[in-house]
Amino acid sequence: MSERNIRGGSFEISTVETLSTDYGDADYDQGAYRWQSEEDVKQSWLLKPNKESERRKKRMAYVNNVTVKTLLLLVFLGGFIALVVKVVSRHRHWHPAPGPDNYTIALHQALMFFNAQRSGRLPNQNNVSWRGDSCLKDEIVGGYYDAGDAVKYTFPASFAMTVLSWSVIEYSAKYEAAGELDHVKDIKWGTDYLLKTFNSSSKDSISIAAQVGGERDQYCWMRPEDIDFDDKKHRRANQCYNCPALAAEAAAALAAASIVFKDTEDYSKKLVHGAEILFKFATKGQGENYSGTPDPPSHFYNSSGFWDEFVWGGAWLYCATGNSSYLQLATTPKLAKKDYAFWGGPSKGVLSWDNKHAGAQLLLSRMRIFLGYGYPYEEMLRTFQNNIDDIMCSYLPVFPTFNRTKGGMIQLNQGRPQPLQYVVNAAFSATLYSDYLEGELISGWQCGPEFYTNEALRDFARSQIDYILGKNPRAMSYIVGYGNYFPQRVHHRGASIPYGKVKYGCRGGWKWRDSRRTNPNTIVGAMVGGPDQRDGFQDMRANYNYTEPTIAGNAGLVAALVALSGGRTSKIDKNTIFYAIPPLYTLAPPPPVTWTP
Repeated sequence: MSERNIRGGSFEISTVETLSTDYGDADYDQGAYRWQSEEDVKQSWLLKPNKESERRKKRMAYVNNVTVKTLLLLVFLGGFIALVVKVVSRHRHWHPAPGPDNYTIALHQALMFFNAQRSGRLPNQNNVSWRGDSCLKDEIVGGYYDAGDAVKYTFPASFAMTVLSWSVIEYSAKYEAAGELDHVKDIKWGTDYLLKTFNSSSKDSISIAAQVGGERDQYCWMRPEDIDFDDKKHRRANQCYNCPALAAEAAAALAAASIVFKDTEDYSKKLVHGAEILFKFATKGQGENYSGTPDPPSHFYNSSGFWDEFVWGGAWLYCATGNSSYLQLATTPKLAKKDYAFWGGPSKGVLSWDNKHAGAQLLLSRMRIFLGYGYPYEEMLRTFQNNIDDIMCSYLPVFPTFNRTKGGMIQLNQGRPQPLQYVVNAAFSATLYSDYLEGELISGWQCGPEFYTNEALRDFARSQIDYILGKNPRAMSYIVGYGNYFPQRVHHRGASIPYGKVKYGCRGGWKWRDSRRTNPNTIVGAMVGGPDQRDGFQDMRANYNYTEPTIAGNAGLVAALVALSGGRTSKIDKNTIFYAIPPLYTLAPPPPVTWTP
């Protein structure tokens, strides 16, 4: 049965001849067909020439002559043009430049968030009109504000600088193609600040500043530009004298950044020197035998342990210095055991400011893939890579390790608030591992009895970033300024208070915090905390679980976006990360113990 055509008639093909005149088997064009008169027919039968027919023949001969000449000219011109195109194509293949993809567009915006988070005296090219110089009387001036407040926390800032540096080392060509390489190298704003948090010019350090600002800044709702203490009451830096996790994370940040700035030799050496001082301070020079206590408790950024930071920091210091003692430490089985590196708990595979297991193992797996270390490192490096394989399997939808919302967002933090910061780190890790495998012409990896291609990892990463960009049940972008529908009431003091001559004090700004109005200032590129486990989202300034952005979260976002941007046009930089590592000669394993009866 055919469907009914709403325009009338049937969808079925008719077999009835549509022309009423029967011309037999000939295929005639009715519009071109000229009916002959009876006299013309007679003339053709008798074959008697007449004046009219002669004139007609002359006209036809003239037309044919002109037509032939025209055709010859067209053929000549066509051949000439084809020859020119062929010759030119030998010298230059021209293709129209494709427009930027969604990931590149979002990348431009995500980097702008760091401009909005700058503390201190701003450079002229900061390009955030509603921001100005702020907190110039801090005990340590500069750095980045952590989130929607005016507090500077060293721990998440160090993690953010490490991840951003990692992305620059791997994807500098993609940053350059997007026109953002110089912009992302503004991480120097962060590393300069980290160098101020301890005595980076000495041979040893006895403390590191954990934060500047505190509870008063959390209580007050005011623009950073309006924070103005007198000289006797400036914002002091909270010093920490026994904080292994914090110091090791800061060491990782400086070590990674030293590779980014390797062409600026003096600055790179300064970063390496600072990293080694901090790592020595973190481990008390004891390495895997460290017997100190964990970091003191913090209201917002408590580390659940420090052994993962030891592996993380040691791996980065090995890349930055080529000193094999750092690799020996990072691959010590005793340290990995203390690190719970292979524990299959709920946090396995969840890279975050607190949990570096997955990041450290991925970095060490890179060494195995591209450098091919043998004894004595091969056994632990192979174990690390096997663990990374398991983690990548857990990201795939066919495995039940992590739940997903109905809209498809992976719940790496087990349904707790602010999920997106974990999602972007997983997307970055998955894309990076895919590129590592492809860099050695490895087509995929094994998950139990099944083999999955590298494209499965990229599909996972794209699905998660696309969710953040708006492919979700709410059709909402969770990056401010991207798309037409994004959060309007971001939990951010500077963005929520009008920029003008009126100065609002500590409590005076509460009316802006509690207002239902949209933010007067758009904080472009800020990735908010994100939706809940039911894909729900409350665009409320007071509910920071949904609407507060952080520099640690945005660092992972930037890394994931640049990794996915540009499709497959450029790969990772296989060698720069190892530039400081000298050729390593594989040692022969010791001979087996002599058998005795």
